[in-house]
Amino acid sequence: MAIAISAATSQLGKLIIEYLGAKNQSVVALARKPNNIVDSTFVTEKRAFDYTTAAASDLAGIETLIFISSGSFDPPRFEQQKNVIDAARGAGVKKIVYTSLLHASTSKIALAADDKATEEYLETSGITYVSLRNGWYLENWFGGIDGVLASGSLLGSTHGAKVSPATRADFAEAAANIAFKVHGGAAVKKFWELGGEAITLHELAKEISAKAGVAVQYADLPQEEYAKLLESFGIPGAEAFLYSQADEAASAGALYADTADLVEALGHPPVNWREAVGKILNK
Repeated sequence: MAIAISAATSQLGKLIIEYLGAKNQSVVALARKPNNIVDSTFVTEKRAFDYTTAAASDLAGIETLIFISSGSFDPPRFEQQKNVIDAARGAGVKKIVYTSLLHASTSKIALAADDKATEEYLETSGITYVSLRNGWYLENWFGGIDGVLASGSLLGSTHGAKVSPATRADFAEAAANIAFKVHGGAAVKKFWELGGEAITLHELAKEISAKAGVAVQYADLPQEEYAKLLESFGIPGAEAFLYSQADEAASAGALYADTADLVEALGHPPVNWREAVGKILNK
């Protein structure tokens, strides 16, 4: 039986397919718009798959599902993710590798509530599962990099706390490695707390400044003020709250982890974050 990956057109999904391909592992790729799935000798089939309407027939013949958590909030994330699990159970999927959030069971990040509920539902599903609790992508701080470089300010509300980001590629490689093992019948632990080298946003701003050749400093703000600024940049209010609230939770350690689990999942140290900053800026 086959291994499938949901959200195959997402940035993470595309990378996971690449890393599985490097292991000569073929996949069934699932996406809302299957015509947008990348052509690859390792993609044996492209299927239409929407979390809100997923049915058992969509997952016919699948043994292992790499389940990338939903990036959509309408309908509510947990409802979408519950529907996928129900479809998987109905199809006889044996194993699920789910991309969750760091410290999902205890995190104060509002977004984590959906991941916690999803893990709890997986526990009752009867399906063997592994939860990859990913920290923040390093790339998350570069979505508005032009504005950062123009203003000289990297904004946030982490209040000097350490966070443990890793590159999207490192999280993708870790997911591919674990899914490959799970699909092959290897025993792995159920929960992985995945994070890279711990840094502060002051350190990140300093490195951006050094690599870009432009003076950049970290500006730490109260959460409400940060949320209002994000809204002023055109980010919808609900999303602005989630971003700012995640930073506030990070100030209490919600985005901190040591690198042990990520190193184990990768089989090597994660990409050095300072080198990664330079590569991201040069894209």
